[in-house]
Amino acid sequence: MENNDGSKFFYFLAGMGIGALVGVLFAPQSGDETRDIIAGKAEQSREYLLRKSRELREQATEYVDKGKDLLAEQRQHLAAAVEAGKQAYRSEAQPPNL
Repeated sequence: MENNDGSKFFYFLAGMGIGALVGVLFAPQSGDETRDIIAGKAEQSREYLLRKSRELREQATEYVDKGKDLLAEQRQHLAAAVEAGKQAYRSEAQPPNL
């Protein structure tokens, strides 16, 4: 069975475009009013996208900072484990006291 999700999405977008065009042609407002409404909605969309991108950037910064902290902590644990291993090796390598 074929996956028609891509073509369904294309038809959905085409239908939305045709619907928007018909809505503009038969709108009860004048052309100037319609353009003002469209410009207002475009500005709202732009502000929404800017706000969301700012939020995503802040989230990404938080995740990066948390990742750096975790990495530094793991590096300290690894360094401590390596040092403990070296000390254990040295104590085993030393000849017994007679």
